[in-house]
Amino acid sequence: MVFAAGVAAGTVNTVVGSGSLITFPALLAAGYPPLVANQSNCLGLVPGSVSGAVGYRRELAGQGARLRRFGAASLSGGVVGAILLLTLPEAVFDGVVPVLVLVACVLVAVQPRLRAWLAERHGDEHDGGPWLLAGIFLTGIYGGYFGAAQGVILMALLSIFIADDLQRLNGVKNVLAGLVNAVAAALFVAVGQIAYGPALLLALGSTLGGQIGGTVGRRLPPDVLRVVIIVVGAVAFVKLLAD
Repeated sequence: MVFAAGVAAGTVNTVVGSGSLITFPALLAAGYPPLVANQSNCLGLVPGSVSGAVGYRRELAGQGARLRRFGAASLSGGVVGAILLLTLPEAVFDGVVPVLVLVACVLVAVQPRLRAWLAERHGDEHDGGPWLLAGIFLTGIYGGYFGAAQGVILMALLSIFIADDLQRLNGVKNVLAGLVNAVAAALFVAVGQIAYGPALLLALGSTLGGQIGGTVGRRLPPDVLRVVIIVVGAVAFVKLLAD
């Protein structure tokens, strides 16, 4: 069950995000406490993020400077989020997370018009400017703390602030989410509580899923990809609200 959840999550994360909504409940169903499940889930999905980024390597070509700039913000946010997970009660973010996901879905839906409005007022800001960096940092905090639908939020931010092909931005999203998971997982390995058996199963499954997602996601036209992001984000919103 955990391995299958890892395959599904690796696929979904590469195409959109929100794979933790599959794997985290699977770990709970397997009998692991929420904190252990959350940290084990974070570690187990790191190889899937790497696999998904490799699947998007053609779209990532020529984006090295962008990845370095945004990656620093994601890594910093991921460290802060992981520390918060280890020190704060889980209920702190419970009311905020569904709202963030819903807002991200709305932003993705109106992205073409909002992008055109921003370009008209400010021109095409290809590095996204300080507002995008701040948004990526805050998303990194959320990703290090829990991370479900982190990809949806990142895609909303990137597609609004950067005038570029949606598939290229999806590749950037995969790298940024992977960096957040990796730095948080490193901290959890050092001082947290991880069940390494299920984490290994998730790692194997998510690696396979990352390749599946890379193959499927790269073939989706931009408008279809946008619809998929909105639908998955809406499902994540309902699931988080119900929990």
